Amino acid sequence: PACAEGEEHLRGVGWGYTRVPDSDHVASTIMDTAPLPPACSYLETVGNTPMVKLDRCVPAASKQATILCKLEMQNPGGSLKDRIALNMIEEAEARGDITPGKTTIIDFTSGNTGIGYAMVAAAKGYKCIVNMPKVRPMLERYLICRQFGAEVHLFNPSLGAPGALKYVKDQLAANPHYWWPNQLGNPDNPAVHERTTGPEIWKQAGGAVDYFIHGIGTGGCVAGVGKYLKSVNPKCRVIALEPTEARVHTGASPKPHGVVGWAPGVHSQFLDGFGKAPEELSDAPRGVVDEWGHVATSEAVATCLQVTSAEGMMVGPSSGAAIKYAFDVAARPEAKGSTIVVVLPSHGIRYVAHPLWAAVNAEANEALPPGEAPCSDKEQPILLWASEEYKKA
Repeated sequence: PACAEGEEHLRGVGWGYTRVPDSDHVASTIMDTAPLPPACSYLETVGNTPMVKLDRCVPAASKQATILCKLEMQNPGGSLKDRIALNMIEEAEARGDITPGKTTIIDFTSGNTGIGYAMVAAAKGYKCIVNMPKVRPMLERYLICRQFGAEVHLFNPSLGAPGALKYVKDQLAANPHYWWPNQLGNPDNPAVHERTTGPEIWKQAGGAVDYFIHGIGTGGCVAGVGKYLKSVNPKCRVIALEPTEARVHTGASPKPHGVVGWAPGVHSQFLDGFGKAPEELSDAPRGVVDEWGHVATSEAVATCLQVTSAEGMMVGPSSGAAIKYAFDVAARPEAKGSTIVVVLPSHGIRYVAHPLWAAVNAEANEALPPGEAPCSDKEQPILLWASEEYKKA
């Protein structure tokens, strides 16, 4: 079930145990050992991620509602995208489309899906080529994909998704053993969210979800989870988010933004409105989506920092943006007493090269200058740096 810091100690709640206060002198929020699943393969740990209730970071006006966060950074590859990478590959295997040791997996991505591909490819014995934009925030993704053994190709970011798509299709035409999962158009993407993510959310929230809020990357999670939640609660409002700078799904032209993972510059193939001209789109409800929301990059970054410092939960820009919108929804008069669920796709540690970390990066570079040799002078004082002194300066 969803849990929160400050609750009384749980002893296997949900596994037939009882909820009791901690017996130690100091209250603990660490759960006593409860029945655990048996040993399994690494890829079988994808999914069944925890859900938590936000507390200290929630503004006063928003506390009238309950905000629950699905921690998808707890997947083995570190993000929500592990689900779709694994499912698309295993469904292709079941169809006989790909073969380990023979097939090379190739796709373009803003990073997290690429890491999922690289992880699954390593575990199953495939070669993998991950294409991502040549921008500094891709640094961690580049490193991780290469560490898994995948090749990384960096494309011209000014050409956007259309340019990346052309490159991948050219590679497919020239290499008969290449296979393209096509995360932006593969129905196995939303299908895994309808089959797994949606039911997990419903169960963990105790069968009460009034709002589901998520950003549009491929659109697969919005489509799949939204479809499932509306099947069990037709009144559940599904809110799809985009950067304020790139509201493609309401007809605006895409502009640069810093919410990594959102808005690839094209309309999601999984959401109603795909194929329509921009002037035919609006912010009116359509398909599974009841509300088309938006959050500016600056708001996303500010909320990330707020959640990290007040909740002890380090999240990335897309998570910060979704939480910001959840705060706004929770403060609406009609949301009083409601349950709002937000998916947090990845951990904040994956964005060290993003402007989100700019201030701390600047400080760390002064504290630990690149190339500086360790101090070997024992006559120097014990303390050589204190971060609080840097902040004062």
